[in-house]
Amino acid sequence: MNAFIFPGQGAQFVGMGQELYNSNNDAKLLFDKANEVLGFEITKEMFEGTAEGLKQTKITQPAVFLHSVILAKTLPHFKPDMVAGHSLGELSALVANETLNFEDGLKLVAIRAQAMQKACEINPSTMAAIIGLDDSIIEEVCNSIDETVVAANYNCPGQLVISGSNSGIVKACEILTEKGARRALKLPVGGAFHSPLMEPAREELAEAIEATVFNTPTCPIYQNVSTKAETDIQRIKENLIAQLTAPVKWTQSVENMIATGATKFTEVGPGKALQGMLIKINKEVERAGIS
Repeated sequence: MNAFIFPGQGAQFVGMGQELYNSNNDAKLLFDKANEVLGFEITKEMFEGTAEGLKQTKITQPAVFLHSVILAKTLPHFKPDMVAGHSLGELSALVANETLNFEDGLKLVAIRAQAMQKACEINPSTMAAIIGLDDSIIEEVCNSIDETVVAANYNCPGQLVISGSNSGIVKACEILTEKGARRALKLPVGGAFHSPLMEPAREELAEAIEATVFNTPTCPIYQNVSTKAETDIQRIKENLIAQLTAPVKWTQSVENMIATGATKFTEVGPGKALQGMLIKINKEVERAGIS
C-alpha cells in the first residue's frame, strides 16, 4: 500500500517551488491563486526571499503547505492508500485525500500561522531537539522543571523535540546533557509549538475549523494526536484542533501505518527530513518485530 507523507515547518528553503511554477502551467495557476487568497505575493517570498524571512511562521507555514500540495497535484497517478502529515503537514495531507479543497486548506493554514505567531508574541518561548536519550528520561526531566516544558515532537527513536518557555528549555537542555544526551540543540523557531503555550492559537483555529467545510476523505489520514487511521469528519476536526497544544506522535503514527499495510512511503514537499525519520522508525519496527 502507498502512503504519502507531508513535512511541516522547518522543511522550507529559498527557491522552493520555483521550478514547479516555471515548468507546469497547472502549478502556476495554483501559485497565482494562492497569492490572491493570501493577499500578498507568497511566491516572491518563496522564490526570491531570504532564509530569515522565510522562517517567519506566517510565511513558512503557507509556503510549505503550497509546495507540498501543488507538488502532490502534479504527481502522476497520485492515488495514496493512506496519508499523514507532520504537524503543519497534516493540513497538506487533508487536501491530498480531498477532505479539504485547496482554497479552504490554504485559508486554514494562513489562520493557523497568524494565530501561532500571535501566541509566540504573547509568550516568548522556543523548542529544542534532544538526540540520543530514551523518551522516558526526557519526559521525566520535562515534568521535573517548574516551568512550561513538554515533549512536543516524537520524531523517531532517539530524537524527541521539547517545547516550552525560554528559560525552561535552557534548564532542560542542561539537565538532559548531564544525563547523557548526545545533543540538546535549541531550534531556530518562533515559539513553543505543540505545548500549552499555544492555547490562544488553538482557540482561534478551532473557530475557523468549525466554519470550514470538511468532506469525506478518499483514504484514511493517520493524525498526529490519535496516531490511528481516521475517516470520521468530526474526529478529524477534533484531532486537528487538539494538535496545536498536543505532541506530534510521528513515530507512533508511522508504526501504525506500517502495521496496517504501508509498504511504500513518498515524502511530498520540500526537504527530506521525513525520509530520515522513516529509516530510523523502520529499523525499530524490524528490531521489535512490529507487524
